[in-house]
Amino acid sequence: MDINILVVEDSAPDRLMISSILKDYNVLMARDGKEALEILDKHEDISLLVLDLNMPVMNGFEVLETLKSHKKHKNLRTIILTVFDEAENEIKGLKLGAVDYIRKPIHKETFKARIDIHIDLLRYQRALEAKFEEQKNTLDMIIRQAPIGILISYSDEMYHSNGNTVIQVNSVLEQIVGRTEEEIASLGCENLTHPEDREREKKYFEKLYSGAIKKFTMEKRMIKPDGSVVWVDMIAAALNVSGNKKYNHICLVQDITERKNMEKALRESERSKSVLLSHLSGLAYRCKYDRDWTMQYVSSGCYGLTGYPAESLLYNRDITYNDIIAPEYRDLLWDLWQQLIPERKPFKYEYEIITADGERKWVLEEGQGIYNDKGEVEALEGIILDISDRKKIENDLRYVNEHDGLTGLYNRRVLENILKKDAVALSDRKRAVISVNLSTVQSLTRSYGFHYTQDIIEKAARELEKLCSETRLLFISYWDRFVFYMREYNDKKEIIDFCADIKETLDALLRTERIDYGIGVVQIDSMHHFDIDELLKKLLIASEKSLNSDQPELTPCFYGKEIEMEILREEEIKREFANIANNDDEGDCHLYLQYQPIMDLKSDRISGFEALARLKCSRLGLVSPLEFIPLAEETKLIVPIGWKIMRKALLFLKRIESMGYEGISVSVNVSVIQLLKNDFVEKLFGLINELQVSPKHIGIEITESVFSDNYNEVNQIINQLRDAGLYVAIDDFGKGYSSLARERELNVDYLKIDKHFIDKLIKAYPENAITSDIISMAHKLGHFTIAEGVEDERQIQYLKKWNCDKIQGFFIGVPLDEELAIEFLVRTYKSD
Repeated sequence: MDINILVVEDSAPDRLMISSILKDYNVLMARDGKEALEILDKHEDISLLVLDLNMPVMNGFEVLETLKSHKKHKNLRTIILTVFDEAENEIKGLKLGAVDYIRKPIHKETFKARIDIHIDLLRYQRALEAKFEEQKNTLDMIIRQAPIGILISYSDEMYHSNGNTVIQVNSVLEQIVGRTEEEIASLGCENLTHPEDREREKKYFEKLYSGAIKKFTMEKRMIKPDGSVVWVDMIAAALNVSGNKKYNHICLVQDITERKNMEKALRESERSKSVLLSHLSGLAYRCKYDRDWTMQYVSSGCYGLTGYPAESLLYNRDITYNDIIAPEYRDLLWDLWQQLIPERKPFKYEYEIITADGERKWVLEEGQGIYNDKGEVEALEGIILDISDRKKIENDLRYVNEHDGLTGLYNRRVLENILKKDAVALSDRKRAVISVNLSTVQSLTRSYGFHYTQDIIEKAARELEKLCSETRLLFISYWDRFVFYMREYNDKKEIIDFCADIKETLDALLRTERIDYGIGVVQIDSMHHFDIDELLKKLLIASEKSLNSDQPELTPCFYGKEIEMEILREEEIKREFANIANNDDEGDCHLYLQYQPIMDLKSDRISGFEALARLKCSRLGLVSPLEFIPLAEETKLIVPIGWKIMRKALLFLKRIESMGYEGISVSVNVSVIQLLKNDFVEKLFGLINELQVSPKHIGIEITESVFSDNYNEVNQIINQLRDAGLYVAIDDFGKGYSSLARERELNVDYLKIDKHFIDKLIKAYPENAITSDIISMAHKLGHFTIAEGVEDERQIQYLKKWNCDKIQGFFIGVPLDEELAIEFLVRTYKSD
């Protein structure tokens, strides 16, 4: 190792002598202190400085003071040159940092020996430093590469860091706390610890430094820069090292946050499990895989579920769980477990148990097998929950889903399901469905209210239930329609006899209410395979045919080929109507109008015509309005067809007016469906303006049924028509829904008295007829009257006597085609 020596001496002879003595070393020379400092700045590898104290320009003391103020020269060894009587200077030089002194005059051997000793000391020091650096690097490498956080602290204080505290950490610790070594040193170790853990940590360090313990371990929380907390496991031990630091220690720190989170989650899971089990509407168990289900563990919920304390079931002390299971489920449960265990599948089943009080409860068991390393079943574990409330709700919902709320009878859904099942199971047996149609009961709702009619339906259900048997099941398919399902009947006569029983039962109940009903029958046998919807549709058709029959006595209607033909005819009429509604070319069918004359009884002259729609088809022939009008209303085609009829009628009126017959009116029947359309009034007024006809010669006839549900709305429309000059008549008055008491509320001009009342005028005692009362009441209420269906002179005389205003009927004139109606009008007026 090269040793560089700087000699600072103002005496040239002394410099030569010293250079000669130190010829074995690298020696640099300076004449004064200033030059010496310049050389030291240029040569940082100088290890030994020989400095004369008494020099010009800058003496030795000034050099020493300058060197002491520069840290880079702190390791420079300085030997001062003095004279024998300068003891005070020697002491001062040593205090300023010199390590030795040599007195002048220089004795060569002594000088050489003293310099050699210091050179040896330098070499030994450097060897120690190198060894220490090597050890330090090794230790630092271990610290830096260690997989655990390491913190070494050298401090003047026991716990709190100060400016003299030296802290060394590795990268792992930096990662744990999220701070650099400099940030940790600046903040202080104690400030890294969570405030709630500091006092406990301080007490551990007090014991450590007092010698009471050699090391300690603690789990604590450390705070990261973002305020989050990291849990660590820390081992701290005191360090006995040389130096002036009294409180030194090393800490080994391991991040245990994940473990702590797992422990917290586990505690929370255990707490939740405890809470769950304490509030469980049932029990948790572990049992042996045997026929007794020998319990090894039973939760406290056992008593609430079974009425038996948990300990009474443990190891079958007082009772086995198998004894608690309802007898009909015991073998079933054992067989199910035996199927699942080999496949290691979970168990889930609902069954009933019998409690200590004898009460039956529904439970849901969910469990699984516990297997050892050999795959053998060690035990079964699971839970058994009380689902009695849920079962009750399910049963209630099932009842609601399957039964009618009013009558308690099975509903249409159940009927359909049974029919589907029997279509396979009883496909070779005779079966039939019989419908009892009470839809006319709705007419009572308008007079007596909904609850009154509900009461009748409920009474009918109770009476019909008396006719049920194992082969005769009763259902309600709609709120006012019942269905009997007959299984395995013998022949059609049996069905007819049963229908007679139904009639006898219902007549006793419904006769006083004057309620009509119908009975429809559809037979199902091996030759017929119906779609269920189609079957019930045909049953409805049959019951409505029976209900609407003209027979004086109720007759069951069997669905057959005749009804099939009627349906086909109706479908063909509907198709033709669709074609008429959508095309000007009417094709195979022709929609046309006939006009029936109306006579004024005061003047005995024709005052108008009623336009009557007619339909004639090449294949169907002449179709009655009683047949095609309901079909047009059913398909809603009555609206476009109604406008075609209105246009034809107004064109007829225009022709009459153009011929000079100003006082002749034309009335047109309007369906309620068309009348209640939002744009009816607007479109009608538009058509009147387009054809330039007089509104006062236009009559709108509506049936009294429109007032049953839409009274106020219809009256508003009537008011708009009358304000425009049109007149409005109620057709077939007295036939259906209205009454004389309600007549005053109708904002109409005319009441057309139904033919039913006019026919009575030719009976034996016409004076008993109420027709005169209807005329009188109508006049008092400001309405005109038109008698329909006049066919006899006696009827005319009666009507004149009671001041009826107008009449129409075959006696005056039959409905006529347009040309014939014109001829009739011309002929009538010429004869006058």
